[in-house]
Amino acid sequence: MSNSVASNQRRHLLKALTAASAMAAFGRPSWANMAVGKADLIVTGGTFHTMDVSTSLAEAMAIRGNRIMAMGSIDDIQNLAGPNTRRIDARGLTVTPGFIDAHSHPLLANEAISVDVNVRQISKVQALLKEQAQRTPKGQWVLAHMYDDTKFDEGRPLTLQDIDAVVPSQPVMVRHRGGHTAVVNSKAFAMAQIANDTPDPEGGRFFREDGQLTGKVAELAMDVFDSVGEWPAVDRKTKQQGASLMTKRMAASGLTSTTDAAGNLEGWIAYMDALDAGELHTRVAFMPRGNTDVYAAMKTAGMRSGFGNAMLRVGAVKYAADGSASERTMRMSTPFQGTDDYGILTMSQAQIDAAVDEAVANDFRIGIHANGDVTIDMVLNAYERVLADWKGPNPRFRIEHCSLVNPDLLKRIKTTGTVPTPFYTYAYYHGNKWVDYGPDKMRNMFAHRSFIDAGIMVAPASDFTPGPYEPMMALQSMITRKDSQGRVWGENQRISAAEAMQVCTMNGAYASFEEHDKGSLTPGKLADFVLLGQDPLSTDPTAIKDIPIVATYLDGQPVFEA
Repeated sequence: MSNSVASNQRRHLLKALTAASAMAAFGRPSWANMAVGKADLIVTGGTFHTMDVSTSLAEAMAIRGNRIMAMGSIDDIQNLAGPNTRRIDARGLTVTPGFIDAHSHPLLANEAISVDVNVRQISKVQALLKEQAQRTPKGQWVLAHMYDDTKFDEGRPLTLQDIDAVVPSQPVMVRHRGGHTAVVNSKAFAMAQIANDTPDPEGGRFFREDGQLTGKVAELAMDVFDSVGEWPAVDRKTKQQGASLMTKRMAASGLTSTTDAAGNLEGWIAYMDALDAGELHTRVAFMPRGNTDVYAAMKTAGMRSGFGNAMLRVGAVKYAADGSASERTMRMSTPFQGTDDYGILTMSQAQIDAAVDEAVANDFRIGIHANGDVTIDMVLNAYERVLADWKGPNPRFRIEHCSLVNPDLLKRIKTTGTVPTPFYTYAYYHGNKWVDYGPDKMRNMFAHRSFIDAGIMVAPASDFTPGPYEPMMALQSMITRKDSQGRVWGENQRISAAEAMQVCTMNGAYASFEEHDKGSLTPGKLADFVLLGQDPLSTDPTAIKDIPIVATYLDGQPVFEA
C-alpha cells in the first residue's frame, strides 16, 4: 500500500474514531475508582485499532477481571504488571475490539433434524435428500436447509421434479438459506391439498410455470404446511448444543456479540441452558419474534428490552413486513428487472401500526423487517406517528435490513433516530441475485455510504443463515462492493476500511444500547477483543476476507485460538 493511501486510511480512521468517541461518551461507566490493583492480562506489541479517539495511539492494553483496565504506552502498561499477570505478545498482529453482528439467526439451521444442502450441483442436493430420507422415520417430513437457488452449476433452481425423483413418498421441504422461500415435493402439496389452481394465500405465493406448480413456495405460503404431516422434534439438550455450536463458530470468526433477530421460546431456553453450562461463546441479544409465545410470556412477566445481563439480553421485538432481498420477494415501488413483479407485503399498514403501539405500551423497542422502499415507508409512517409526541431519549427503533432507500427515506430515518441494519456481506456473497435488481437499484441498496453521509448510525448485519456472518468478509464487501466474480454492485456505496470497522464495532454496540459496555478498546469497557493476522486498514481490500483470526477474547478469556 502506498504512503498516500495509508495516510488517507489514517485520516478516515481518525474521522471514524472521533465520531465513535463522541457517541461512546454517553453512558460510559466511571472506571477511575474501579481500576485498582494489578492487571490480570497485558497485551503488547501489536497494532491497536481501538475505535476510540482518546486511546487511538495506544501501544498496549491492561485487563483486570472482565474489563479493560488501561490503554497506553508499553512502559505505562508494564507498570501495571504483577507476579501473576498473564501476557500476550501481539507483535505482527492487529488488535481490535470484538466484532458485533446486530442481526442474525444462529439457530435457524437446525442440523439435528435437517441436512445442509449448501452444495453447487443439483445432483448433490438429490443425493443428500435421499440419504436424509433414509435417516428420517417413514411419514415424517424430510428437511433440508442452506439451499441457494443461484449457486448451482446447472444455472437453474431446484424443482419439485428434482425432489420427486429421489424422495417420492415422503413430504420434503428444502428451505432456502434466506428463510423466505422453500421448495417442496409433490407429496407435500398433496398432503396440504394444494393443486395447480389453488389460490395464493394473502402474503404468500405458490410459484407456477405454464400453470403448473414448480415446488417453490414463498413467505406466508410456507405456513400452510405447518399443520400437515409429522414434523421431526428436537429435544432441549440438542437445542442447547445447537446454541453452543453456533456461538462457538461465530467466535472463531472474530464475533464477540451477535443478535438472534426473531427468537422463539425454545431458542431463549437454549441460550439460557448454554449460558448456565458455560457453553455460550458470544454475547447474544435476543429479539423475540412478535405474535409468539415467547413475546407474550415476556410481556406477561414484565420483561422488556434490556432485561438480562452482559451475556444474554432481551433486545427489540421483531416483526417482518415484507419479503427477502436475496430471494427476490421484497416489496418495491418498481418491479424486478424484466418483470411485473413488485414483491410481497406480509403486513398491512394497520398491522404495522398496531405492532408498534403494542411494543411501546409494553416498554419494548421494536425492529421491523422491511427490505423494499414501499415497506420502509410504511414502517417509518408508524414510527413517525408514535414519535410525534415522544418524551425522553431516542428509543432507537430499528428497521431490519432497510435494503432499498432513497433521499426522502434517508431524511426520515435520520429525523426519527431510526437504526437501519443493512446486510453487510451481501454485495460480495450474493452477486448473482443482483442481476434481478439491476444497476440503478443497486446504487441505493445496502446503502452504507448514504447512511454514513446522512449521519445515521447504520448497524452491522449478516442475517445468517441468509448471509455469511464472517466480519472479515463483511469489511471487504462494504469497502469494495465487489462480488466473488469481481463484479461491482453499487460502487457509490463503498465506504473506507476505517468506516467499515466502526460499523462492525461501535455502531453494532449502539444498535443494542450497549455502547457504554463494548464496541471499542476503552478503559472500563468489557474486555472483548480480537487478534488478527493482518491489518484490515493496510491489507489489499480484495483480500480482507482472507485475514486469519488468530484469537478471540471474551471477558479477557480466550473463546477461540487458532
